Amino acid sequence: MSTTPFRIRFLEAKDLDAVVAIDEKVSGAPRREYYQTKFEKLFGSPDYVPVSLAAETEDGTLIGFVMAELYIGQYGISREGATLDTIGVDPDHQKLGVGQKLIDELIAHLRKLGVERINTLVNWDDSRLIRFFSANGFAPSRTINLEREV
Repeated sequence: MSTTPFRIRFLEAKDLDAVVAIDEKVSGAPRREYYQTKFEKLFGSPDYVPVSLAAETEDGTLIGFVMAELYIGQYGISREGATLDTIGVDPDHQKLGVGQKLIDELIAHLRKLGVERINTLVNWDDSRLIRFFSANGFAPSRTINLEREV
């Protein structure tokens, strides 16, 4: 484990390879196509408002990221809100406050934008991630995600 100092900045299109590498280390599965699509959507939109963040060391190495998106009036919700799509911290830098700092900075930035609420989805059996989000002030919402096979 490293205790390398880091800073938080906005995620940039050039961060794609590093995000894919971190996600693969964390999840064990390559998801380049997923992130390629996410990055194209985020950075290719004329309405893009930067909210996604990156954690990088002093030498510019990406060690974590959080991807979020604003929604205004979507899904029948009238107040301004955001959704936290993905968070990842390089395993060599976990449990050192990187994820906590990413969440803190994301929340502070969203507040400045007038966002009132942020939500995220977590797999029911991912107790580690549920504990992380709970420790960061997230709680079950009043909505339930439903699905069915087709």
